[in-house]
Amino acid sequence: MTSGQPSRHRARRRGRLLRTLLVLGTLAALGAVAVLVVPLLLPPGPRPPFQLPVACGETWQLGTYPGHDDYDVDLFPTEGEAWGRPVLASAAGTVTVAGINGSLGGRTPENPDGPRGRGGGYWVKIDHGGRWETQYLHLLEPPLVREGQRVAQGEQIGRLGSTGNSGAPHLHYEQRRGWDKVEAHFDGEPSGITHDDAEYTVRRTSNNCPG
Repeated sequence: MTSGQPSRHRARRRGRLLRTLLVLGTLAALGAVAVLVVPLLLPPGPRPPFQLPVACGETWQLGTYPGHDDYDVDLFPTEGEAWGRPVLASAAGTVTVAGINGSLGGRTPENPDGPRGRGGGYWVKIDHGGRWETQYLHLLEPPLVREGQRVAQGEQIGRLGSTGNSGAPHLHYEQRRGWDKVEAHFDGEPSGITHDDAEYTVRRTSNNCPG
């Protein structure tokens, strides 16, 4: 005959072990959440030295239209063929997205009036640090960069196209600070694209130059 005492000791040890593991798991989960959330709660850093996301010395038309959303910029070259033009990183940073937003559609240089897709088509997002981000949409083909890749200012990340919900080859571009879209600045100057109450355009010359 046994008293059952060893079994009770083992049960208590198992209970203490499970509680310890539960506490450790909770602390690990809270730590992981803090790593992800705390940086998002910090105030944004100073604005990076953004440049136009196109080749040095080129003049481009920047435009918007009703329903486009405040601060969204559509870029069209003022000279030469639009299809396939290099799209460059506005500032140094790390690629966080390089893929497809929505669906591609069927607009190509060979079939410019093909069916539209949805969303941004081929696109890229770059994290510039200090909670600053840029986005590049409607690229012609899969991006030339990959997620996690570090890119330099002026490095080519793709080619201009008309994938996604796009009526003609152009680059849809955004600058974001923290949670919010803001007026894009290029070479230290505001772009002039501030609202989508009416259709309007401005012209800017790129200083996204080597060195």
